[in-house]
Amino acid sequence: MRNLLSLLICLTAFATTAKAQGDVAQAGVQGMFAYASGQIESLAEAIPEDKYDWSPAEGVRSVKDAILHVAQANYFFMTKLGVELPAGVDMMTLASTSGKDNVVKLLKASNQFTKDKITMVETSTLGDKVEMPFGDFNRMSTLLLVMEHTGEHKGQLIAYARANGIAPPWSE
Repeated sequence: MRNLLSLLICLTAFATTAKAQGDVAQAGVQGMFAYASGQIESLAEAIPEDKYDWSPAEGVRSVKDAILHVAQANYFFMTKLGVELPAGVDMMTLASTSGKDNVVKLLKASNQFTKDKITMVETSTLGDKVEMPFGDFNRMSTLLLVMEHTGEHKGQLIAYARANGIAPPWSE
């Protein structure tokens, strides 16, 4: 009986540790995503509306298009992880959003949705396959894609802001 109790205690400790390690992965991604997405929100708010159509060259996304791309990608990646879109979100019409206030509102909603859903990805499924248009990944890699994609476009928007004489708000 004592051996059985010891075994149960060890198994419970192992299961708790395994769960905590998985939670650490999702929480880490969530934290880094929150940091980078918050900076994108700051940039989106700092760039004046008359610069939202600015692009560094023909055929390159404008400020507005880059911000909307981030919002679309947030929703896209989460749907690839099996999360349902929030009511009222239509992936086919997001790119046609106009007006700085509407673009910023859409960005913030997609960021909040993504932050809320990242930690809902079950640890036991992190190795499961996710098919993307650009290759196959697992669920953990998809979470990392969310984080990396946000960082990539944060850098793009920093460059756009600086090209227009706007310092990122957190660097002042």
